[in-house]
Amino acid sequence: MAALPEGAASPAESAIRPPVSEQRITRSPEAVSALRFTVLGPVRAWRGSELLSSGSPQQRALLAALLLREGRTVTAGELIDAFWGEDPPSQALATIRTYASRLRKILGEEALVSESGGYSLRIGRGKLDLTLAQDLAFEAEKARAGGDRLRARTLLNKVLGLWDGEALSSVPGPYADNQRTRLEEWRLQLTETRLDLDLEVGCHAEAVSELTALTAAHPLRERLRELLMVALYRSGRQAEALAVYADTRRLLAEELGVDPRPELAQLQQRILRADEELARPEGEPAPTPTPFRPAQLPATVPDFTGRHSPARELGEQLATAGNAVMPVSALAGIGGVGKTTLAVHVAHQIRPHFPDGQLYVDLQGTGARAAEPETVLGSFLRALGTADSAIPDTLDERAALYRSTLD
Repeated sequence: MAALPEGAASPAESAIRPPVSEQRITRSPEAVSALRFTVLGPVRAWRGSELLSSGSPQQRALLAALLLREGRTVTAGELIDAFWGEDPPSQALATIRTYASRLRKILGEEALVSESGGYSLRIGRGKLDLTLAQDLAFEAEKARAGGDRLRARTLLNKVLGLWDGEALSSVPGPYADNQRTRLEEWRLQLTETRLDLDLEVGCHAEAVSELTALTAAHPLRERLRELLMVALYRSGRQAEALAVYADTRRLLAEELGVDPRPELAQLQQRILRADEELARPEGEPAPTPTPFRPAQLPATVPDFTGRHSPARELGEQLATAGNAVMPVSALAGIGGVGKTTLAVHVAHQIRPHFPDGQLYVDLQGTGARAAEPETVLGSFLRALGTADSAIPDTLDERAALYRSTLD
């Protein structure tokens, strides 16, 4: 094999390397560092605030392929496959070489480098909107894992704000088509995560309209429908949330012949049960119930007379017993002499000393059968806000719960 003259290029290298007259398009380091690019929308290039011409759609396809490799070298064969797939034109290599030469004139040879039978773009990581989005998404993931939902949500909004329409807009070729699909899927995943955070921080009402539009655009995406159901339920729209499930089930059966995934079916059941935990944003503590302050004393008589000494004595005894001792006073006498009237009158007088409430029960001592202690304790517990399902069956357990409730 004949040796090449010293410094001469091989035929393969000559096919890639631009003419010498086009290789020395240098820019100052400041000019190169001022470059920035976008692919999350139209493929564009700036130098500072100046928008640079990126040429024809095919030339933008070359720029996009180089940008998405993030500084790695792309061979001529890979570029041909990216542009034309399995049916490249006869002059494919020369065409790529022409586009590369034109881009070098715009960007400078320090930015667009020919090496190893291919090309690479030498720009800093922060110069491309996609890498900036990746860095912000990583920070959002860390913030969420650390429990800082508000920061994670803010960061994800910044990420999504970097999109300017469809990624790689109007860029031709099978490679661009595949990357568009990948970037759109990533965008949807980020949107779902941010909407999930919206619900976690209590912004469910605001999320409903966005989720409604997204489920219409992506009707088979069950995660979006799950989020919409939660947002509607937390907005007090239970029937609409259940209607979303019914529509999802019908659509999946008609389009794919499958049932909704188990998580969606479980969510429907929780909504049917009016699950209180589901109604609250994740991590939000259950609201502290307002203490029940029963006021069960019957009305006192307006013209109570007599019994002044017993009334004063009873009032002092009950009001000054302190917290350590449960004061108990009993009135004895034949029926009809006014025991209940006196007790109710004294109880009204000392109400300020018992601001948490007053309980009253008729023990039916003069009836055929006195009130059962279990019944009395059950009525007291209900009056103090205890749900029927939480009231024990036995007398001892009811007495213990009554003491705990009063404490």
